[in-house]
Amino acid sequence: MTGHDDNALGTFLRSRREKTDPARAGVITHTRRRAKGLRREELALLAGVSPSYYTRLEQGRDRNPSREVLQALAAVLELDDTERAYLWALAAPALDAADAASPAVDAVRPGVVHLLRRWSDLPALVVNPRRDVLATTALAPRMNPAWTTGQNLIEFTFLDPRARQVYPQWQDISLQAVAGLRASAAAHRVQLDDFIATLRDRSDVFRSQWDSHDVYGRVHGIKLLHVPGVGELHLAYETFTLPGPEGHTLYVYFGQPGSEDEQKIHQLATQ
Repeated sequence: MTGHDDNALGTFLRSRREKTDPARAGVITHTRRRAKGLRREELALLAGVSPSYYTRLEQGRDRNPSREVLQALAAVLELDDTERAYLWALAAPALDAADAASPAVDAVRPGVVHLLRRWSDLPALVVNPRRDVLATTALAPRMNPAWTTGQNLIEFTFLDPRARQVYPQWQDISLQAVAGLRASAAAHRVQLDDFIATLRDRSDVFRSQWDSHDVYGRVHGIKLLHVPGVGELHLAYETFTLPGPEGHTLYVYFGQPGSEDEQKIHQLATQ
């Protein structure tokens, strides 16, 4: 699948199995364990399936598990909502055909563009599943060069030397970026396969993080940003999925009400 993994479902299951604490899963052992996480047979028994069937599933020799099997495995592995959605997408071949029939469309709806133009005091941007920046408010690129129309957020993070200055907590930002990209990958293979393969070749750090198979979609939080002439800002953010087959997402950043960060953003917007 993405990153040219022909057994994405099995690879993802193995990665989660190896990160599952046996004791937390209810496995009692009195000997030293050499294997990381749960063993295949342990996960199979806890999920109520035969060890031989689970082995075939993880090895890619069976690619059509039932919803009940997926639910049982997800429960034992304690997958969160984003990881479950990703697992479901990996196990649904029909998604490939639907994605292929809906090529990427990068034109942002006129109404959204109009809103961005009116939000003069907010950094906000629209991206596609590849994280290409398609449209922004006027303030966004003044605060972060990555938030410039035509830029790609993932490429900036891993390939642009300015990224480690812009993001004081670069390690956290990079991990979030990769895990979020993987959350999009199952449903947008046509757009993302070649992009991810190229990034794996160009960045050893990206390849290592991608191969950890972490996946989640962070829809709100706080991001620390260094803005030249302003200093460090703690920006709250919210994300909004825009309806439509394009898979566009709107990111809106702001300072907490009454905070010094909010005042600095306002001052920057009025300069």
